[in-house]
Amino acid sequence: MGTAPAADDWVEITEAALPVASATTWACLPSCGAVVTFVGTVRDHAEGRAGVVSLEYEAYLEQAVPRLQKVAEAARRRWPELGRLALLHRVGLLEVGEPSVVVVASAPHRASAFEAARYCIDTLKATVPIWKKETWDEGTGWGTGAQPVAMVGGLPPPAEPKEEPAG
Repeated sequence: MGTAPAADDWVEITEAALPVASATTWACLPSCGAVVTFVGTVRDHAEGRAGVVSLEYEAYLEQAVPRLQKVAEAARRRWPELGRLALLHRVGLLEVGEPSVVVVASAPHRASAFEAARYCIDTLKATVPIWKKETWDEGTGWGTGAQPVAMVGGLPPPAEPKEEPAG
C-alpha cells in the first residue's frame, strides 16, 4: 500500500492490507471538525451462502482507478467544503474480518462528512469494476447481487475485454 499523498484525495487499489488508521489520521485537518471512516469487511455469509470463509477481489485496474478518482471528483462537486477524501480498495484473497474497502471523508461539519462518505461508498460499488469470488461451505462462485457497472462523472461503462484470435 502506498503512503498517503500530499494531495487531498487518496485513491488506490492494492493487494496490501488497507491502512484504516493511517487513512483516518491523514484525513484530520485543522479546518475539519468531522472525519467519517467507513470500513467494509469480509463477512461470514452472503445471500444464500452460509459459511463464507474468504473473498477474492479482482479489478479492471485500467478502468477502476480512474473511476475511483471520478467518484472523488463528483463528491467534491457536491460537497465543495470537503477537506480530505480517501477511497481505498483491496484486491486479492481476503479472509473473514479483513477490510476490503475504506472510505474516509473529512469536512468542517459532520453532515457533509457523513453524506459524502455514504455517497462515495454507494457510488464506488455501483460504478467501479471490482468483482468478488466467494468461497463458502458448499463451493466457490462469483458474488451474488452483481449489477452492470454504471456511469460516474461522464465516464462510460468499461468496454468488454476483447478476445484474442485463436491460433
